Amino acid sequence: MKTLKTFILFCSGAAPQLLKRCPTEISKYAGIGASVMFTAIFAATAAGYALSTISDSIWITVGVAILWGGMIFNLDRFIVSSMRKNNLLRNDLMLATPRFVMAIVIALVVSKPLELKIFEKEINRKIDEKRTAEALVAKRSIALSFPEVEELEKKILALKSEVKEKEDFRNVLQMEYDAERFGKKTSGTTGVSGIGTNAKKKEIQLDEAQKELYKTADFNRIKITELEKQVSVLSSQKTTEYLKQKPGIDKYDGLAARIHALSILTEESNAMNLVNIFLVLLFIVIETTPILVKLMSQRGPYDELLEVHEHAYRNYRKERIAKSDHKTLKGYRNMSWNKM
Repeated sequence: MKTLKTFILFCSGAAPQLLKRCPTEISKYAGIGASVMFTAIFAATAAGYALSTISDSIWITVGVAILWGGMIFNLDRFIVSSMRKNNLLRNDLMLATPRFVMAIVIALVVSKPLELKIFEKEINRKIDEKRTAEALVAKRSIALSFPEVEELEKKILALKSEVKEKEDFRNVLQMEYDAERFGKKTSGTTGVSGIGTNAKKKEIQLDEAQKELYKTADFNRIKITELEKQVSVLSSQKTTEYLKQKPGIDKYDGLAARIHALSILTEESNAMNLVNIFLVLLFIVIETTPILVKLMSQRGPYDELLEVHEHAYRNYRKERIAKSDHKTLKGYRNMSWNKM
C-alpha cells in the first residue's frame, strides 16, 4: 500500500521532500497522481486495441501499447508538474491554457480507439455490409471484363428456347390428334371419333413434329454442351480473378475502416452520436482533471514551499554567476597588470 501511495504521488509530479513537509497536501496530489495514472492506463488500453486491428503479433501490440501509455504518462506528468499556482487567477489561466489544449488533444487521441471498442458490434455489422457491397462491385467489374460469358449464355438460352418451341408445337399437335381420335369437337377437329382421314393426317403431322423435335434437341444439345464448356472456362477465370481480389476485401477491417464505419453510424443514429459525444467529453474531463484540480484549488503550503525552494535556487544561481564573473574579471585584470 505504501509503495502504491508513493507511486501515485510520483505520478502527480510533486517533489517528495517538499510534500512530506505538507501532510495536508498529500490527498490533493494523490488525486492528481491517480488521474495521471488512470489516463496512462486508458491510453495503453486504447493503443493496444488500435494495434490489434492492424497487427497480428501480440508482442508488437503489447510493446507499442506500453510505449504509448508511458509516453502519455510522461506528457501528463509534465503538464501537471510544470504548472505553478499563482495568486492571480488570470496568470493561472494563462499558464494553464496551452497545457489545457494539449490535454484535450491527448484525450481525443486516447478516446477514439476506446470508442471503437465500445461500438465494436455495430461497427462489425457496418463493416460486413461494406464488404458485401465491395464484393458485389468486384463481381460486377469482373463480369464487365468478360462480356463473352453474357453472349454465350444468350446463345444457350436461344438454343433452349428453340427446343422449347418445337416441344410446344409437338404438344399442340398431340392434343389435336387425341381430340380427333376421341371425337372431341374443336376448331381444328371434326368431332367424329375414330381413326379417320383427319386423324391420320394429324398423326403424320405429329410424327414429323416429333422427329423435328428430336433432331433439333439432339443438335442443340451438342451446341449447348460446347457453349457451356466455354462458359465454364470463362467462369473459372472469373472466379480466379475474384479470388485474387477477395483477400483485399476480407482485410477491410483496419483502423481507418472502423473509424469510417463509426462516423457513418453516428450520422445515421442520433442516439449513437450523442453517446459518442458524451464519451469524448468523458475522456476530456478525465484527461483535464489534474489541471482543473490545480486551477480550482487554493494556493497551499506545498506551493509556498516550492516557490521558496525555487527562489532560493535562483538566488544561489545568481550568486554563483556573480562570483564567477568577479573571479573572471579579477583574472583578466591580473593578466593586464602582468603585461604592463
